[in-house]
Amino acid sequence: MPDNVRAQHREAISTAPAFAPGYGRLLGKVAVVTGIAHGIGQGIALMYARQGAKVVGCDIDAEGAAATAAIAAAEGWSIEAMTCDLMTEPGAQALIDRAVERHGGFDILVNAAAVGIFKWLDDMTYADWRTTMVGELDIVFLAIKAAWPHLKTRGGGSIINFASANAYHALEQSGALAHCAGKGGVLAMTRQLAMEGGAHNIRANTISPALIRTKATEEPLKNPVFVENVLAKGMIKRLGTPEDAAWLATFLASDESTWITGADFNLDGGATAW
Repeated sequence: MPDNVRAQHREAISTAPAFAPGYGRLLGKVAVVTGIAHGIGQGIALMYARQGAKVVGCDIDAEGAAATAAIAAAEGWSIEAMTCDLMTEPGAQALIDRAVERHGGFDILVNAAAVGIFKWLDDMTYADWRTTMVGELDIVFLAIKAAWPHLKTRGGGSIINFASANAYHALEQSGALAHCAGKGGVLAMTRQLAMEGGAHNIRANTISPALIRTKATEEPLKNPVFVENVLAKGMIKRLGTPEDAAWLATFLASDESTWITGADFNLDGGATAW
């Protein structure tokens, strides 16, 4: 965000009544958020809107994306929801084009969308592997590739990618070979992006969650042995929530973190600190 625009936003915040609607930590910023239909992406999109950002979000689940926008509207906020397939170049480009068309650019890109197949090696086909690589690694690359020139024109911005605690450790009872590889790739790719973006004031960081309670994790969480293994890894004995991720993503999107880049934040209740 240009310095003169940032100064105007800070002036607006300083003169606003405490806790006034719309005067939040992301006031005046434009955010692009992927995977807004459910889970982490939904939590971040709603949090950003509540914090004053203009949000353009997308999901391949059109009904779910519209439901998220409706939640925001009921609270008096605005999330523009669109449907696109981010695992294709045209889909990723369409999302970025919409944000530029509507707002002249954007300051934040959150890559929360992911598609992964969880199987043991014995059961995994090459097609399963490729689907996960595209759905967890390519999906991040394509959105960033489309966003990069606009962030450079904007004078910088914040890219927030999601790796995983599985990039650091294996979890018993979880057939996650391709997922571990995909999220490890996101972790490494983001460090390189931080280096390439430094000259343009583009920051790139990752959040690495342990297991978050979402629609996507409903099925494995029905297994008490699996849940026991998950909780045993952590120092704080609870599962994560989309709101946990949203608060951290708000910090990384805000002016509170302008000297943070190339970093990974373990959002795991201490699971990887042992």
